[in-house]
Amino acid sequence: MSELSVDNVLGIKYLTPEDIQLIHRTADQFKEVINRPIKKVPSLRDITIANLFFENSTRTKLSFELAEKRLSADVINFSAAQSSVKKGETLVDTVNNILAMKVDLVVMRHPNPGAGVFLSKHVNARIVNAGDGAHEHPTQALLDAYSIREKLGDLSGKKVVIVGDILHSRVALSNIYCLQKLGAEVMVCGPATLLPKHIASLGVKVELNLRKALEWCDVANMLRVQNERMDISYFPSVREYVQQYGVNRELLDSLDKEIVIMHPGPINRGVEITSDVADSDQAIILNQVENGVAIRMAVLYLVAAKIRRNDQ
Repeated sequence: MSELSVDNVLGIKYLTPEDIQLIHRTADQFKEVINRPIKKVPSLRDITIANLFFENSTRTKLSFELAEKRLSADVINFSAAQSSVKKGETLVDTVNNILAMKVDLVVMRHPNPGAGVFLSKHVNARIVNAGDGAHEHPTQALLDAYSIREKLGDLSGKKVVIVGDILHSRVALSNIYCLQKLGAEVMVCGPATLLPKHIASLGVKVELNLRKALEWCDVANMLRVQNERMDISYFPSVREYVQQYGVNRELLDSLDKEIVIMHPGPINRGVEITSDVADSDQAIILNQVENGVAIRMAVLYLVAAKIRRNDQ
């Protein structure tokens, strides 16, 4: 298979296992490119990409922007926080105005779940979802799965636990879909108040005890505790969260095996994981960041290939 089965990358839910493997194989080639002295290829020289961020996200935006520049695309950045969206312009109007400038592809981060799907039905451009509310964050899941594959080989049969605020996490949902499509077993672990009620219906194991979860898994993906959740008291205090769900060196050393530690970032050091864990050989957090650029290059390249085919 040499092309994606979908025109837009709106969520892992819509991708086939073959799509995911194609993205990973393509990322292998781009990873080799970004480790060369000259890190640019002319692959998207004729493609214009608009980055539409209706929500702040420094890291995802930088990663996409770097991926676009490495592919030689023309890039427009649009930060909706400072734009006419505040004046009441609708999402479709905003995007159509940008498309009138002959944009081929839109990378969009939006606070509303389903914004990418909605937009894909109303505008004539390809959409890559860079996160929609607490719904999906497909490129993060693709890079997480890619990083595990790089460290442990084939994902089939691997055991991955996602720890923390599953309820509000787009990363968790996309990761669950992606890992399951690649044959991994998935468990979620966190305070009962931060686990969605029907999470088990997605075919994941649920564990409230962190130690038991770590004894079960090969990989632990530690989600960021969002400070804005602290006010609404989903858990009594940060200190208590750390005691029950924080990973430190002592806990890792007490397990009878070495597990891989991941984190989608940005890390609250001393909350989800301590510094000596974040900076240890077991953590692949910086590999995730590097792989993020290669994965986003692969996604943009494969979506652009569909644009070109339709233009012919």
